[in-house]
Parts: sequence; C-alpha cells; structure tokens
Amino acid sequence: MENLHGREGVARGVRRMDASLNIVSPVYRFPNRQRAGQALAEALARYRGREDLIVLALPRGGVPVGYEIALALDAPLDVFVVRKLGMPGHEELALGAIAPGGIRVVDQALARSYGIGNDVLDRITSREQAELDRREHLYRDDRSSPELTGRTVILVDDGLATGSTMRAAVTAVRGKQPREIVVAVPVGAVETCEALEHEGATVICLTTPEPFYAVGLWYDDFSQTTDDEVHDLLERSAERFPAER
Repeated sequence: MENLHGREGVARGVRRMDASLNIVSPVYRFPNRQRAGQALAEALARYRGREDLIVLALPRGGVPVGYEIALALDAPLDVFVVRKLGMPGHEELALGAIAPGGIRVVDQALARSYGIGNDVLDRITSREQAELDRREHLYRDDRSSPELTGRTVILVDDGLATGSTMRAAVTAVRGKQPREIVVAVPVGAVETCEALEHEGATVICLTTPEPFYAVGLWYDDFSQTTDDEVHDLLERSAERFPAER
C-alpha cells in the first residue's frame, strides 16, 4: 500500500480505473483531511469557473475536505447537515440517515434482520433530528440555506463506507432541482460508489481499497473535527463569498 504525503505525489500516482465512476488508483493513505481535500480538488478541476457551482460538505469530517475543494475551485462552501441513524447498542452501524426537508433513508433489510421496528426507528429519528437542528443553527448562525435550484452541487465527505448519510444528502439535494449533483470523496467502498452513481449522482472517488473496513484506516491523522473548526472554516469561506450569506 502506497502512502502519498504530497499533492505532487498524489497527482503523479493516480491512474484511471473506471471512467463512469471517476475512480482512480493505486490504493494509498492520506496524511489528513486537508491534504485529501487538496488531492480531490485536482480531480475536480474541470468544475472550476462555473458560476453556478457550490460545495456542500457533510459535517463534521467533510468540512476540512470541502474547504480545500472550495478554495481551489473558487466556489462558495456551506454545510449540508445529515445525521446517521445508528443501530441501538451499536451506533457505528448505520440503519439509515436523515437530511433536511424530512428526508429519511432506511436500510429496511438491515432493520428487519435485527428486529428494528418503526417505533424504534421513529425514536432514533426524533433524537437525531434534534441534533441535526442544533448543528444547523450552530454552523450557519443567521445565514439562510443556500439556493440550489439550477446549480452544480458538489457534495463532499471524508469518505464513504455504507453511504447512508450521503444517500440521504443526494436525495434531499435532488429535490431542490439542481443542474448536477457531484459526490466527491477521497476514499470509499466501491459498492457504495456504484450505488450512488445509480442514484443519479456523478461520483468522484480517489481510491477504493478492498477490503475497505472503515474510512479512518485510510488516513494517517483521522482525529475528530470539532464544531469550532467547522464554524471557523465556514466563516472564512463566507468572507470570500458574502453574497452567499
């Protein structure tokens, strides 16, 4: 497994594997989210200069990645807050996810296999909706949600495992009638990338290691992004694009 610690190394090391999914290779680890975002921005260079472009990052871990992309593409950055619906007692296992606008995506087969009924799902959803609302207020302050109709929207996260939160984000954004939805991640499970392509998004992923296991394994530094860091990066972006406030 190759460990590429610089933007030049990443740019020289990649080659095209699957043109439809825009997956590149070889498998490597990223030093941190910032450098992953810089590498991903290179793969998104064709979007630079579009007046309708906006980068929406999934907090918290997607925001440092998205900030680097927005900076490189000269595009505004905002958050798109989604929340995973974790399995009771095993919260790291995603039953589904929720997104703004009342969107809920549920893995019904997984829920049935664990005997999770609608009443339990509704309780989990209610709890996570409260956290979603809290984070939207915390990150956005008095800024309204951006207009997405007719725009090219790049949805960014630090990686895709099951993809439940990204699926919810794609579903919610699609309802806003954008011109194009692009899902951009540094690393992801190949089957998840393929599933999102079938959801109607253009998927750009730098590496799809197999076996995948977990997103954090493909970073040297995968320390938790804090709420303060998210807020700071959004404020810095908003200063560059005051019209998006």
